[in-house]
Amino acid sequence: MKDPAVEKEGGKDPMSIFNEMAKYGYEQLVFANDEASGLHAIIAIHDTTLGPALGGCRMWPYESEEDAIIDALRLARGMTYKTAAAGLDLGGGKAVIIGDPRKDKTETLLRAFGRFVETLKGRYITAEDVGICAEDVEIIRMETQHVVGLPRGPGAGGDPSPVTAYGVICGMRACLERVYGDGSLKGRSVAVQGVGNVGYCIVKHLSEGGAKVYVTDVFKEKIDRVVEDFGVLPVLPEEIYDIDCDVFCPCALGGVINAKTVTRLKCKIVAGSANNQLADECHGDALHDLGILYAPDYIINAGGVINVSEEICGYDREKAMGKAAWIYHRIKAVMDIAEEGGIPTHQAASLLAEERIAKIGRIHRIFVP
Repeated sequence: MKDPAVEKEGGKDPMSIFNEMAKYGYEQLVFANDEASGLHAIIAIHDTTLGPALGGCRMWPYESEEDAIIDALRLARGMTYKTAAAGLDLGGGKAVIIGDPRKDKTETLLRAFGRFVETLKGRYITAEDVGICAEDVEIIRMETQHVVGLPRGPGAGGDPSPVTAYGVICGMRACLERVYGDGSLKGRSVAVQGVGNVGYCIVKHLSEGGAKVYVTDVFKEKIDRVVEDFGVLPVLPEEIYDIDCDVFCPCALGGVINAKTVTRLKCKIVAGSANNQLADECHGDALHDLGILYAPDYIINAGGVINVSEEICGYDREKAMGKAAWIYHRIKAVMDIAEEGGIPTHQAASLLAEERIAKIGRIHRIFVP
């Protein structure tokens, strides 16, 4: 899956965003502005072939509006592939709110965002993401029914982080089995980058499984928490790429596998929960050339979207966990496709998702007048 990019300021074509939308099949890009609350948000809907576009809302202090647009587009397209590969009848979308969640997030802003989601009449279903927590989702829910990931109440799935983490561990075990012949975590070394909600749960699984765990985060208090709770080994953020380990587990923001970091990795496997881990498709090729097995992000981290999607028809935690466990088999399927075709795993994952979208699309064209 190639990453869409928007022309930077000074580019030759001021309307290049439409070219990018056409090139990568985006259906809609919505700009939401509410001066009273200070809301500046972008909602990207990539593809609704399989169903309404599902994707969380991220709040982040982007350096520029262009950076926010690029992030929304990349994340929305990633959600299309994630829901398709996970076997869900949903499309892909994403929202970003420009602002610092620690300073700028208010009830007024969240409710304004909810009203904008409601105007899309169900074409986009929102949820939590970086900078937006389950309690924020409850506030958004005051203005729109098109939201999942509720922490409490009838049909609520609660925090999806534990299900996401469980799916990552299942996928990681599949990778360990392929590389080492044994999927056990015991005695394996894992470098976890980012120990927020999902990262914390992953560290818990790893520690309980007997792995040696290195952790880092840009927020010291998060590192201190996991060190105190699990006795793991802290490292500075910039040092995490240089750890000699079996698995590098990125659980923070995207683009961490890039030209500056890919050759620094001293691992056999990259398997983590972060979205858009590859800064560019070529970096997936680079991992392949270096003999590093990459678990495609939108396959291995699909536990969260599986969990929240269960709320749409009536939530059942046991059913959600059961579906997340199948990530083990999906990662194995991706590795099989890659080996049979002699291609990198990120390309194999794209083939898996695109084949399902194409099949359903053909059915729609046949049966829908």
